[in-house]
Amino acid sequence: MGRIRVGTASWTDPTLLRSGRFYPPEAKTAEARLQYYAQNFDLVEVDSSYYALPEQRTAALWVERTPPDFVFDIKAFGLFTHHPVQVKALPPDVRSALGGDPQAKSIYYRNVQPPLADELWRRFHDALLPLDSAGKLGVVLFQFPPWFTPSRESYRYMEQLHLKLPQYHLGVEFRLGSWMDEARRGRVLDFLRENNLSYVSVDEPQGFHSSVPPVLAATAPVSVMRFHGHNAETWEKKGITAADRFAYLYSEQELDDWAPRIKALADGAEETHVLMNNCYQDFAVVNARQFRLLLP
Repeated sequence: MGRIRVGTASWTDPTLLRSGRFYPPEAKTAEARLQYYAQNFDLVEVDSSYYALPEQRTAALWVERTPPDFVFDIKAFGLFTHHPVQVKALPPDVRSALGGDPQAKSIYYRNVQPPLADELWRRFHDALLPLDSAGKLGVVLFQFPPWFTPSRESYRYMEQLHLKLPQYHLGVEFRLGSWMDEARRGRVLDFLRENNLSYVSVDEPQGFHSSVPPVLAATAPVSVMRFHGHNAETWEKKGITAADRFAYLYSEQELDDWAPRIKALADGAEETHVLMNNCYQDFAVVNARQFRLLLP
């Protein structure tokens, strides 16, 4: 069995900070909070990199503030996963070079000229170099939206990911259930293995068009499992925060049922990352602590 790391999908969620149930009163700065988090867990997922390009200076600070054995999984910039990105979130020189509608508030990858897109990929890659050099870069997670369908274009896009981010571990999470239809899942998982892409397994509400079944598979040296909770009422609700969408506290029995499945997943990988994405108040840290006790 490979090593199993357990952590949460954020360490600075506003509802976690407001709850006052994880960080001690003296942990009032970004540095103190990350240091305290890293005393409790050996893995965390960075969510801010989805909304804006990360900065190399920030990554260097993360390296300094965490123990040698700590690992960061990084969510890919939203533009790279075909989500709309706020134009104001782009670097000023990139905004100037975009052209197009000057009044546009958001932009998609398809609207960015290839040379400019390549520059954005380069900046994203370089921003993660401090983590990679320190051995603290885990998986770069590409969370694709429901409109990323099982088409030739989608497969072709995923084939190019390692050309954009050479040397990094890359993972793919789907938000469309048809990717894991029984008739298709074998081909999809084989494709991910052939391209050295980690399949990101999920636990999430079922019964929606976007629902992906809880298929566990190790398709690369690092396997990933993300727990989104079972809050069906908010799963596809519009106009709510991410914290509200994932507001679900797993019971001890639910986690106990998952433990042997995660151990089996870890048998097929060098390392397995388990991330609690139910980041509402202290739900994620509570469940991460509980789940860690169930594993070797």
